[in-house]
Parts: sequence; structure tokens; C-alpha cells
Amino acid sequence: MKKTKEIQIGRVRIGGGNPIAIQSMTNTVTSDKESTLNQIKALSAAGCDIVRFTVNDMAAAEAIPYYVENVSLPLVADIHFDYKLALAAAERGITKIRINPGNIGAKENIKKVADACRIRNIPIRIGINGGSAEKEMLLKYGGPTAEALAESALSNARMLEECDFDNIVLSVKSSDVKTMIDAARILHEKCNYPLHIGVTETGDVRRGNIKSAIGIGALLIDGIGDTVRVSLTDDPVNEVSAAKDILFCCGIGGGINIVSCPTCGRTQSDVIPLVAELERETRSIKTDKRITVALMGCAVNGPGEAKHADVGVACGNKEGILFRKGEIIKKIPQDEIVKTLIDEIKDMLNA
Repeated sequence: MKKTKEIQIGRVRIGGGNPIAIQSMTNTVTSDKESTLNQIKALSAAGCDIVRFTVNDMAAAEAIPYYVENVSLPLVADIHFDYKLALAAAERGITKIRINPGNIGAKENIKKVADACRIRNIPIRIGINGGSAEKEMLLKYGGPTAEALAESALSNARMLEECDFDNIVLSVKSSDVKTMIDAARILHEKCNYPLHIGVTETGDVRRGNIKSAIGIGALLIDGIGDTVRVSLTDDPVNEVSAAKDILFCCGIGGGINIVSCPTCGRTQSDVIPLVAELERETRSIKTDKRITVALMGCAVNGPGEAKHADVGVACGNKEGILFRKGEIIKKIPQDEIVKTLIDEIKDMLNA
């Protein structure tokens, strides 16, 4: 796996083999201190590592010190067009700035931002999507293709490099899943900067989670990506939950991995509500260990197909067979299945 350059974002390090950081963005008015702080705290409690908010006017910039004082996680100022807002954010203690150098004006303005960030050790994320790629790139490639996005990101990175600044994170996003994947793969091959990955404008939770799982998951499986954001038209806290699930399903991080069969005509117990209950009971368990728990509908799918599970139950007629690593331990009543599995999990966590 290729190691990207390590970047320090407040207390969080990304790239260089560090754990993948989860990001989200507030959807409150940034100058509304109470509502924005409440949302930042909610995101932090949900497991978000880095929070971004828009800095679209000076009132938003003036609120930055308040958030810096009241939360400990890194804060990112999202800025478009006005380099003065980037300077104001840097002066007021922001941890990271997201810009597109190509749209904030003359080279002298880009240099002012680079200089302000360099002296304060503030990283800059260059964020490129179909709407921010330069016109010449779109004309060259016939639209916001993966090649156009990637070349735009590299071109913008060179603008900062020419200002003696390389504390850079890159992102290339698209609402088209394949375009986003292809663009990120091009950047991964052509540069060593850490990559922020995600599918943008994905829609609601149902469709957005699917698009994000495909786009982010495909890259993570290939070892590409240093920080992720799931973009949903919903409560930002749900973005964090989705990102954690995607990471987990890609084999990244600890937690309780539930495997269960889809059920069939052999099933003699109502497995569906049992799995739902087990999911609810285990969702809040935090652990660096990765424990696989099986809840299967019959003996065929039980100790046999699920013998890889650390612990599991194969359901029968009003009872279940408890097994560990395929070895049958005992029979248990159906109404004790979930409790027994939770007790087994706790025993493994305490071992």
C-alpha cells in the first residue's frame, strides 16, 4: 500500500499510514454560535474526527474563535472566491482551510493565503468538483471527466507549491460515482498528497449511503484515501454513522461484525427481529477488537457456514445452538439468544 505524505490537522494526523479520519460538515448558519456549536458537539459525540463549516462572510469568520475555544476537534473553514475570508480564518485560529486556489483571484492573493497558512502550520485542502474545475480543463476533456478533475487538482496544487507551500490535502469529488473513483485513482498514481475522498451531492440517506459505500469503499479496498466524508441531504450526524459503517465493512477499525443469513424455508424461528435486536444492542459497543457474531436461521447455515465467527447461534424450533468458532457449546431457549450473545461478546471484550 502506498503511503501518502503525513499532514497534521490539529490533534489529527492523516496520511503516512495514520488511521483514516472521518469528516462531516455543519449545515447551520456559521455565525449562529449556539446552533453551530451544538451541531459540532453532536458530530464529535457521534465519532467525527474533523468538522468543516462554511465561512462565507466576515460574521462567520468572527465566530471561529468561539468554536476553537469550545471544542477540541479540528475545524475546517470552507471558503470560495474571497481570499480575504481565508486570511481572516487563519488569523482567528482555524485548524485547516478548504479552498480552490484557482477561484480566489490573482497569484498574489494565493500567495497571501499560502503565507498566512505556512506561518501558522495550517494545512490547505484543495477541493475540486465538476463545478469548480477550470473552464480550460472542461474544454480540454469535454466536460467534468475524471481526467479533468485530477488535472485541475494537480494544477491547483502547483499554484501553492510555487508559493513554497506543500502542506496540502487533495480531493476530487463528483456526483457520478465512477468519475469520482477514477479521478481519485489518477491522483493516487500521480502525487503523494493525502486524499480526502467522497461522492458529492449523493441525495437522501438511502441512495446516498449506497453511492458513498460504492465510491468510498472501492477506493478504500484498494488502499486509497486518508480521510472520508459521506455527503447526505440529511442530518450530518448520519454522515458520520454511514462513514463508520463503510470503514468497518472494508475491514478498517474495530467493532462488532454481525453476520446473518437471509432466511429461507428451512428457518423455524423468526430470525429477522432477533437480528434487529442484536444490531441495536451492539451498535453502542466501542472496541478496537473486531468480533464476528453470527445469528443464523438453521443448522446448515450455523456452525458450518458460520464457523469462522467468534461466536454464534444457529436457530431451531424455539431454541438455538450456541457455538464458538464452529464448535457447538450448548442449546439455549429462543428468548435468551440475544442476551447470551451479548454476554459472550462482553466476555471476549474483557478477556
